[in-house]
Amino acid sequence: MLSRSLTQIATSILPYLALCVAMAFAYRISPWLVLPLAPIAAGFLVRTFIIFHDCTHGSFFRSRRWNDLLGFATGVLTFTPYHQWRREHALHHATAGDLDRRGVGDVWTLTVEEYLASSRMRRLGYRLVRNPAILFVVAPFWLFVVRYRFPVPSASRAERRWVWGTNAAILAVAAGASAAIGIPAYLFIQFAILVVSSAAGVWLFYVQHQFEGVYWQRREEWDFVEAALAGSSYYRLPRVLQWFSGNIGFHHLHHLSPAIPNYNLEECHGAHPDFRSVPAVTLRSSLRCLSFRLWDESRRRLISFRELRRLRRAGLAGESS
Repeated sequence: MLSRSLTQIATSILPYLALCVAMAFAYRISPWLVLPLAPIAAGFLVRTFIIFHDCTHGSFFRSRRWNDLLGFATGVLTFTPYHQWRREHALHHATAGDLDRRGVGDVWTLTVEEYLASSRMRRLGYRLVRNPAILFVVAPFWLFVVRYRFPVPSASRAERRWVWGTNAAILAVAAGASAAIGIPAYLFIQFAILVVSSAAGVWLFYVQHQFEGVYWQRREEWDFVEAALAGSSYYRLPRVLQWFSGNIGFHHLHHLSPAIPNYNLEECHGAHPDFRSVPAVTLRSSLRCLSFRLWDESRRRLISFRELRRLRRAGLAGESS
């Protein structure tokens, strides 16, 4: 386990830092030379975030202390406060697929009934948030750059201190990098990487819980195992994208057993026929997820706004909007 963890650090964090240095040299020649390197650096930053994610589950190392130390360090690189995110992500695992416990660590999702009962302003806000341009470009950048800079109201005193500690460490890294290459170069490089990596990260999370056939139930009928296997997708990606995303496509298995480190997920998936029989979401079929907007409880599936309009014209869903 230790050797595989160290290997993953060497193939994720170190290449990311090396690419940041290369981008700094490229910027001296022309800022345009930075842009082709940004998606590659973003890919390694996504892999770094998967390491961070494993640390929050205590699965990357056997030692909690080392998980916490590496988790904090990778949290600085990914602009994510480790201790606060760890608690919120644990809540996500405990409530994924539960309609009565939405709101922590998930994408804002309304049921058809909730949407129809909402005010015009709330509907407008929901439509804006669920718009792909907002959901996968604006919101991810805002989440990592702005939102994570502040403690959530439910944060403990210790978590609040760690949020400010993470901010201080990010500021120290930014100050050091700016002193070495200049403020404009640092901001340009960091912006280019974060736009791509944050969008990719939110897309992965979205597809893992907003796909055709996804499981949602009210709390009294909610089942943890079914929520893991049917409420989290098996996102079968091309091999290179699977590598850059740290095997997180095996999300059904991860939700079933978060203690499995990312580098063992594929092996565990192939070791049991129940896992192999889970329907896969492919890169092509995942594009259909872009149209999903609301959960239709009566039909137990996600629907688009267009389908909602069709159902309402047929008198099958509420009053006209």
